[in-house]
Amino acid sequence: MRHKIAGSTLNRKTSHRKATVRDIAKATLIHEQIKTTKVKAKEARKLVDKLITLGKKGTLAEKRRAFAILCDHKLVSNLFNETSPRFKERNGGYTRIIKIGNRRGDNAEVVLLELTERKPVVVETAPADTSAKAEKTKSSKKEKKEKAENAG
Repeated sequence: MRHKIAGSTLNRKTSHRKATVRDIAKATLIHEQIKTTKVKAKEARKLVDKLITLGKKGTLAEKRRAFAILCDHKLVSNLFNETSPRFKERNGGYTRIIKIGNRRGDNAEVVLLELTERKPVVVETAPADTSAKAEKTKSSKKEKKEKAENAG
């Protein structure tokens, strides 16, 4: 009987299972989305949500707990300074699972595990003065022709 046994074993031994879930959680925090199987995503979602909650508290003890799981100072710093503050108004639901389809080789259900609050994307706009650029390119072409004629 499986009374009071939570979570899936993923057909792995304990150490390998913990490493798999930890690595998926790390990749999710780094890239903010990851493509994986449904069962692995459900297990990793639990860990990602716990880590973001630790990041929202922000104490030194919470940083040490997060480092004990992630084992990466840069990632822990990023979690506490950039990722967790985006979720300060939320009380949970930091991740979402979006179904993609089935994998071709073994027909496993593949999903996208992503953070609900994404980093704002900064798009740089081109300067409005494009005529000046066009004149520069024309003049540089003329200069190249003149140099080629003088050299030849």
